[in-house]
Amino acid sequence: MRHRSWLWYGMVASLLSGCVTINIYFPAAAAQKAADRIIQGVYGAGSAPVPVPAPQPGAAPAKPQGLRSVPSGGPLLALMNLLVPVAHAAADLNVQSPTIRGIRASLEARHPALAPFYDSGAIGMTQGGLLTVRNLGAVPLSQRNRVQQLVAQDNQDRNALYQAIAAANGHPEWEADVRKVFAQRWIANAPSGWWYQAADGSWKRK
Repeated sequence: MRHRSWLWYGMVASLLSGCVTINIYFPAAAAQKAADRIIQGVYGAGSAPVPVPAPQPGAAPAKPQGLRSVPSGGPLLALMNLLVPVAHAAADLNVQSPTIRGIRASLEARHPALAPFYDSGAIGMTQGGLLTVRNLGAVPLSQRNRVQQLVAQDNQDRNALYQAIAAANGHPEWEADVRKVFAQRWIANAPSGWWYQAADGSWKRK
């Protein structure tokens, strides 16, 4: 009987020994730091380093992406816990691909043309990490087409940036997380006096 028991566990071990469970977490802290570097490069001298908020005590851990489910209970689970190691993805974010560098250069080159419209309150930062023309009346008639064009071009680059960062890290599904982080950090790094959209959709002046 003992021989059969060891034989059964041996068969299970043979099936599972090559398996590795990967818990892939979105690296939120690394994303915040990367976003600050990119945004401060875009804003230039008009921005100041903003501390990344520390995790709140007792906060729930980040939700893992793509975990493989395992049956609970019994000797099989105990054996699997011994045989199937759990690996955690490194808390880092790649923002150095050629595509990302090109988008950053485009955003940096366009920002000086947008800055006066930030200052006048004509444009504002949305809660979705984009720009919008919030007060066209603050723009001289001769410049209205120009500001709308600039905002559209900047939004195209921003959308492409969030997608490119997720893709460069091998996780296209992270695009929404990347966008959320950037939406917060565009506002956090902005100079005083610029307008932004709060979580409830209302507009506030920083």
